[in-house]
Amino acid sequence: MLSFFRRIIGSKFGGVIAFVFLGIIALAFAAGDITGLQTGGGVASGDVASVGKAEVTTTDLRARAQSAVEAARQQQPGVDMAQFLAQGGLESTLEREIAGIALEQFGLSQGMAISKRSIDAQLAAIPALQGPNGKFDPAIYQRLLSARNLTDAQIRRDIARDAIAQSLIAPTAGAAQVPASLALPYASLLLERRNGQIAFIPSSAMKGGAAPTAAELQTYYTRNIARYTLPERRVARYALVTPASITAQPTEADIAAAYAADRAKYAGSERRTIAQVVVADQAGAQALAAKVRGGADIAEAARAIGLEASTQASVDKAAYARAASAALADAAFAASQGTVVGPLRGPLGWTVARVAKVEQIAGRTLAQARDEIVTALKARKTTEGLAEVQNAIDEAVSKNATFDEVIADRKLAARTTPALIATGADPLAPGAAPDPALAPILAAAFQAQDGDPPSLVSTGPDGSFAVVALGRTLPAAPRPLADVRDAVVADFTAERTRQAARRVANDVLAKANRGMPLRQAITQAGVSLPPVQPVATARLALTQNPRGAAPPLVLMFSMTPNSARTLEAANNAGWYVVRLDGVQPGDARGNTALLDVTRADLGRAVGREYVEQFVRAVRNTVGVKTDAAAVAGVRRDLLGQGGN
Repeated sequence: MLSFFRRIIGSKFGGVIAFVFLGIIALAFAAGDITGLQTGGGVASGDVASVGKAEVTTTDLRARAQSAVEAARQQQPGVDMAQFLAQGGLESTLEREIAGIALEQFGLSQGMAISKRSIDAQLAAIPALQGPNGKFDPAIYQRLLSARNLTDAQIRRDIARDAIAQSLIAPTAGAAQVPASLALPYASLLLERRNGQIAFIPSSAMKGGAAPTAAELQTYYTRNIARYTLPERRVARYALVTPASITAQPTEADIAAAYAADRAKYAGSERRTIAQVVVADQAGAQALAAKVRGGADIAEAARAIGLEASTQASVDKAAYARAASAALADAAFAASQGTVVGPLRGPLGWTVARVAKVEQIAGRTLAQARDEIVTALKARKTTEGLAEVQNAIDEAVSKNATFDEVIADRKLAARTTPALIATGADPLAPGAAPDPALAPILAAAFQAQDGDPPSLVSTGPDGSFAVVALGRTLPAAPRPLADVRDAVVADFTAERTRQAARRVANDVLAKANRGMPLRQAITQAGVSLPPVQPVATARLALTQNPRGAAPPLVLMFSMTPNSARTLEAANNAGWYVVRLDGVQPGDARGNTALLDVTRADLGRAVGREYVEQFVRAVRNTVGVKTDAAAVAGVRRDLLGQGGN
C-alpha cells in the first residue's frame, strides 16, 4: 500500500519531477474531480514558506496534502492521511509547491507567459469537466468550483504555473547524452554471473512452545497494537435511481406520431446491387460497355483493360446517388435487372454500370412496426426521464438541499452501507467479498467531508446513478484484546516459531562463515530442514523477470564472494541463508543492443540529475525560506490533533 508514496515522493527533488510531468491540476481534477483542491478549516492562516515574492500559506499546503492523498486513493484505496505523513508526504508536497512557484517566478522573470487560449485548451482536455458530448461544459466547471469554494482565477493560476514549469524543465530532462564508453561498465555488470547456495529454514519446522500466559498476550498485543487496529471506516447513505424507476410507457398517440415522423423508414423501398467501372476516356468506356452487353462479365472485362470493378451492394437510390452521381442513379434505378447502363460522364471519368440485382422491400404498417417503435420510445423516454431526475436533484443540491430532503422530494428509497473501508471490505467480516456495486458509492463517500452536500455518481452504463452522502466516519481504532484474543494467540505463537527459525538461521550462518559447507551446517541444525539449493544466474536475468527477482537472488548479487548472509522470508515464513561461492565478470563489448538500452536508461537518469540541479539553481536564484513550526502545525492539523 505504501509503495505508492515511496514512488511519488522519492528524493527531495524527485517530487519536483513528478509535479512537472504529471501536472498538479490534471492530477487533482482527474483523480478527484477537484476535491483535492478544496480549502477551508484547519490551522490558522499563515505562511509556511516564502518563495521570492510569493508565499506558501498553511491553507495552500493543507489543501495540496489532501489533494495528494485523494489522488493516492485512486490507485491505493486504503491509503489514509497518517500513512501519507509517515512516509514524508507533507515535506514532499511542500517541496513540489515551492519548486513550482520558484520555476514560475523564474520563468516570468525571463519573459515567459502563458496565453488564455492555452489555459482554455488545458481545461477543456480535463475529462471531469466534459459533458455528455465529450466537450468542455462550463456548467459542470462552475458547479465544481462552487462546491469546493474555488475560483476560476485559482485554477488558471495553477495551470499557468504548471505550464511554465513544464516548459522550463522538459528540455533539461531530455538533454542527456551518454557515450558508449560510459555505458560499457554498467552493461557489463548486467552480464555478470554468480553462483552460490540457498538454504531455507521454515518457521513451520519449529515448535511453538507452551501456551502463552495472559501477561505475555497483553504485552504482545500492546507492542503490536497497529496489527489489531481497524482502519478508518465510513458509513455511506445512498439512494439508487435506475431505469426501472422511470415510467416510460409510450401512449398510442406517441406511437402514432413516431410512425408518422418516420413514415419514409417504414414505407416500401427498392434496393439494387450495382457493379460499375470508371474509365478515363469515352471511347474506352464505350468499348467496355459493348463487351458487357455482349455477355462478358463486367469484372473480367474491366481487368482485361487494367481496371477493377466496384460493387454497391443492396443500396437505395439516394445512397447510390451520393456514392456515384444523381444522373447515374436515375439511369441505374430506371433500368431492369441485368441491364448495362452507360457510359455516363462523372467527376472521375466515364462510368459503365450493370444492375446485378433488384430487391423490392415491402413497407410496414403501423401494426407491423409497433413493437420496434415501442422499444425505441421506451429507451428514449427512459433516458430523458433519468436526465430529468438527475438535473432536478442536481439543482436541489446546488440550492443546499440535504440528502434527506432530496430523498423525500423525489420519493427515493434511502439505503445505508455497513461501516466499510475504501475498498468496500468489512474488517469485521474478513471472509465477505466486497460488493462491486458499492465501489462508486464508497469512492464518493471517502472523498466527502463532514457537512458536504450529497453528490451524484454514475452506477451503470444504462444511465443509473446514486445520490450519495457521508453518513458517519469511524476513525481508526484498536479492537479490544478480548475480541481478537484468538488472533493474538496465533500471532504470538507464529512470532515464537519465527524467532526460533531465526536462531537456527543465525547458527547456520555462523558455521558457514567459519568455513563449514552450507549443507553440513544445515544437517547439524537439530531440526528437519529442506535441502540446500544450488543457484547460478546472471544479473540481467533478475531484471528481466516480469514478476520480480527472488529476494535471495537479489541479496546474492550484493554480496562478496565466499560469504554468507541471512534474509527473512515474506509473511514470516522463515529465514534464508544465502552463500555466494563465485563471481564471473561480464563483458558487453560488441553487444550493441544491450549497450543501446543501457545508454538510454543512463540518459534518463542523467536527465533527472540535470533537472534536480536546475531546480536547485532556480530556488537559490529566487530565494526560499521555510517555517518549520508552521509546517509542524499543518502536520498536527492533518492528523486531527489541533494544537496538541
